[in-house]
Amino acid sequence: MAKLKITQVKSIIDRTETQKQTIRAMKLGRPNYSVIMPDNPQTRGMIEKVKHLIKVEEVND
Repeated sequence: MAKLKITQVKSIIDRTETQKQTIRAMKLGRPNYSVIMPDNPQTRGMIEKVKHLIKVEEVND
């Protein structure tokens, strides 16, 4: 299964509450924090919601 490295590049200050909650659900919260998440429909949905705040890279297993 493919994995994605997600890095927050912008702050959540002055963002909508749903975008803040999505960032928190992804275990991010500050710029330059990174997490590795599975590539599945749930993760893709979260990425789509906050794509302007994050950078996504594919990670090889």
